[in-house]
Formats: sequence, C-alpha cells, structure tokens
Amino acid sequence: MGLICLFTSTMSLADNALQVREREAAFARTMAERDFAAFGQFISEQAIFFAGNEPLRGKQAILTAWRPYYTEAEAPFSWRPALVEVLASGDLALSSGPVLDPEGKCIGTFNSIWQRDGDDWKVIFDRGSTACDFATGEP
Repeated sequence: MGLICLFTSTMSLADNALQVREREAAFARTMAERDFAAFGQFISEQAIFFAGNEPLRGKQAILTAWRPYYTEAEAPFSWRPALVEVLASGDLALSSGPVLDPEGKCIGTFNSIWQRDGDDWKVIFDRGSTACDFATGEP
C-alpha cells in the first residue's frame, strides 16, 4: 500500500510541474503576442517582482513597470521555462530559464515562484538576472 501512495504522490508532483511549465510558457506567450491584458492575469495581487535595486510590490506596481515592455510592435525579449520544481505540498513552485533577446541570444535568467490559486497558478515572486559565464563568473 505504501508503494501505491508513493506512486500517486510522484504522479501528482509531475502533474503539478507540468501545469506550472504550461503556465510559464503561456505567461511568456503574452510577451510574444503583445498581450498586456493577458500578462496581468498571471500575476498574484500580492506579487513582488524585483527590478533593479527596488522591489515592485503588488500587481498594480508590476503592471505599471512592465507596461512599456508591451508598447512596441516587436517584443524586446522572450523567456521560456527550462526548470520547474514543485513543493511536495503542491502549493508553491519554482520556474527558471533563459531570457533571450530578439535574435535568440541568452541575455539573462529568470526565476519565478508560482503559488497555487485554486485550480490555477499565479506568479508570487519574480527575479531576473543578467547572463554570466558560470565558469568565470563574468557577465
């Protein structure tokens, strides 16, 4: 019986990870499709995004700061999930991956923490960092 429970828990984690990966990919598509209204639907009211030295606290502050990224016809950058991990409790997840310039060059890494919100997932924390060569530590 213990094996059945372990297998069920593992499947649940895998299902949750797939849901978060799909949510992150859909979140990224809002940039590619230039859909600012859809972008806002992925963000928790309590979210904190780190931008420079000061955190953006709350959904409205985040939307105000991110609006300029959606004004031009072409997206200034894109991102995609490369790693997704979910807590065993199934209520928080990490999504991380590359940030790419319009030519596809890696210019950074994003890290997003997703929080379960009913049957949905919302970004609760987000932080990007510049790309660096991990061998040298240089940007």
